[in-house]
Amino acid sequence: MSSTRRHLGAAAAAVMALSLVAACGSDDEPAADGGSPGGDGGGEQVTISVSNLPPATESATREAFLARVEEFEAANPDITIEPSEYEWDVTTFAAQLAGGTLPTTFEFPFTDGQAMIERGQLADITAEVEALPYAAEFNPSVLEVAQDDSGNIFAVPTAAYGMGLHYNRAMFEQAGLDPDQPPTSWAEVREYADAIAEATGQAGFAQMSQNNTGGWILTTLTYALGGRMEDGSGDDVTATLDNDGTKAALELLRQMRWEDDAMGDNFLFDWGTINQAFAAGQVGMYIGGSDVYNSLVTENGIDPAGYGLTVLPLEGGDAGVLGGGTIVGVRPDASEAERAAAVKWIDFFYMSKLTQQDAALADAEALVATDAPLGTPALPIFGAEQLAESDAWVADLVNVPLAQMMPFKENILDQPLVPEPPVRAQDLYAELDAVVQAVLTDENADIDALLETANGNVAALVEAG
Repeated sequence: MSSTRRHLGAAAAAVMALSLVAACGSDDEPAADGGSPGGDGGGEQVTISVSNLPPATESATREAFLARVEEFEAANPDITIEPSEYEWDVTTFAAQLAGGTLPTTFEFPFTDGQAMIERGQLADITAEVEALPYAAEFNPSVLEVAQDDSGNIFAVPTAAYGMGLHYNRAMFEQAGLDPDQPPTSWAEVREYADAIAEATGQAGFAQMSQNNTGGWILTTLTYALGGRMEDGSGDDVTATLDNDGTKAALELLRQMRWEDDAMGDNFLFDWGTINQAFAAGQVGMYIGGSDVYNSLVTENGIDPAGYGLTVLPLEGGDAGVLGGGTIVGVRPDASEAERAAAVKWIDFFYMSKLTQQDAALADAEALVATDAPLGTPALPIFGAEQLAESDAWVADLVNVPLAQMMPFKENILDQPLVPEPPVRAQDLYAELDAVVQAVLTDENADIDALLETANGNVAALVEAG
């Protein structure tokens, strides 16, 4: 999904915090060694602009970002960095690209990667990425979101997550449920939601439904029940919104809403408002990215003691967990020198904390110093072994209630990761928002008819490309 769901801004703020440590900062490595080899001052001078400079109102993280820029420039005297406050917005991206206001390198969500590659909106940086010392170590299922069908690379994945079930441990206890034994089937999710609603008078389970989030979470449920929203790849993709998995997902929502009365009375949640309601103790369970805890702490003031996270139940032969994350790309009109400089910056600023112990520790120390969450479960950008190793580097500094997240952390790597729909994902999500809203607000909603109409509309968009 877009930043509304992935909170790219929050992720960027965390990256900025890393920079508070002079040696390493954010997601980067020491200036003088490793991932961003310094220039000797004798090459071609090049200037690039980079995204996600924090606004002046966030003075500490802004200063940290600028300090990292200075460090990079000192190590690479042939490169000048022009920081930009640009943050990804799918509604304005094309106009900014056409108007020449897009930074040379910028962050965006997994959701949009394939469409941007197909539209020629990203530079091919295969040669530059393959020259990195860890290029062969990328998790293939993560890297593929930044590749075309021929395996060419158009962006670098910097953070990945899987969808999970977030739950309120205190509300579980009020309902007589064991918070250390979260639901492991969708039947249990329904049962628990009913018990929570009965005991607390709040929503036992809540569902996002607007600003494309309804379609995003419905797609997540569909995957977990063995369905897919699209079939095929490349130029041969078919819309399949009316699959059995989606029908089962909507039927589950219908049952919790109309038969159990377990979903409260707000049926227009989006990413921000559902997080707010959950942190306020108004929602017992909801589906979201595994990294949402970071935002719940920094933006919503959640009580960590009441937070729980588990994997989604997977039911059906082709069931899987929807995955997402952040990737960093380069504008398509960048020169060869600009592409090389941009990948150096990406390596320096984003990647070294994943590959170098010193950088990881500096990153962790900076986050902890600003009371930002450290240790929220993530998916491996490289491999499971590397993730375990990098977790061990910072284990003594972890400040999140990791034991309460173990039902997720201990099981997520065993779940098949499924990417978001490859063609017109945002349009597909928007179309399904209306379907979700109809099921939650109309007791007599015809699920089959709603999906037939939505599928026809999305099929036309997919065919148009």
